[in-house]
Amino acid sequence: MAQIVIRNIRKEFGDFVAVKESSFTIEDGEFFMLLGPSGCGKTTTLRMIAGLELPTSGDILLDGENISQLPPSERDIAFVFQMFALYPHLNVRKNLSYPLTSQGMPRKQIKAKIDEVAGILGIGDILDRPVGGLSGGDRQRVALGRAIVREPKAFMMDEPLGALDAEFREHMAEELRALHDRMGATTVYVTHDQLEAMQMGDKIVVMNNAVVEQFGTPREIYDKPATMFVADFIGSPSMNFLDFSGSVAPGQESISLSGHDMAVPSLREGASGDLVFGVRPEHVHLSDDGTFRGRIIAAEYLGTTQIVTMETPNGELKARIPADRIATVGESAGIGFRGDTVSLFDRADGRALRSALNEGVLGHG
Repeated sequence: MAQIVIRNIRKEFGDFVAVKESSFTIEDGEFFMLLGPSGCGKTTTLRMIAGLELPTSGDILLDGENISQLPPSERDIAFVFQMFALYPHLNVRKNLSYPLTSQGMPRKQIKAKIDEVAGILGIGDILDRPVGGLSGGDRQRVALGRAIVREPKAFMMDEPLGALDAEFREHMAEELRALHDRMGATTVYVTHDQLEAMQMGDKIVVMNNAVVEQFGTPREIYDKPATMFVADFIGSPSMNFLDFSGSVAPGQESISLSGHDMAVPSLREGASGDLVFGVRPEHVHLSDDGTFRGRIIAAEYLGTTQIVTMETPNGELKARIPADRIATVGESAGIGFRGDTVSLFDRADGRALRSALNEGVLGHG
């Protein structure tokens, strides 16, 4: 398969900038996710890698070769679309064989390849059926099969599970990841679903407003978000943000929230002005004592846990706590956090203040 290097690519449509100078590397054999809200530039980035759009500037390297201006037919990349893009007048076998027939491959070799791919995807029993009568899941398998049968250097997938219902989508996500692991393929996958990205990806690029907000492993992005956007977009419920004003110096290990000292990571850079204290709900713990306190205004029971919403002097806060902890609306409770689970942000630009724990995590790029 192949390593893909994206180097300062930019895409303009007239006066509209769809992707601003973006750089990242997709390693050989990775399952790589392009994640972000609608209109953020992730699909445009995917289409530029595949050759369906040409970058306005910047370079795309596939196995060290600059393919930025090559047509799709010369890139050896397969594309899987959300809406399957199958030929409705052909049966499954002919849909699978079409790219091989177009290449002039001998009939006997084509049959062998189709049988092999059908076995991998579990579609051997539907090879002679018309694609129009297939379920959404089977049609998606056929679309994947048509890409796999070519044995390309890399696969591009544009929300391929988006048309499936939620339960079957989760099942297909597991199948797709298992298929990737068996093949050792380099796969670039676009999604707006953060759970899908966290479940399937080796690495994730989070995009917003045409910009790469962060690039890293799922754990890096979840535990140490580089920006407030990433912290808010990833996680359900998302990260809590508590406001405070003042200054934070490099090396400082605590801050004051409404007059109460709260532990934070040892910082490598400082800031002053309007700052934001960020902590995920599962890292909030409640107690009967404690000087920083909040009033419970809602409790949502989820079976194994519950989400408690609290009103504090610095803003609203959610805590994910054990289901057996009695949480009564109107109750006042002490609130605590571990310093190593906290993020600090500068509200002016939304970026995280760096610490020893998030050194090297990439933000805007």
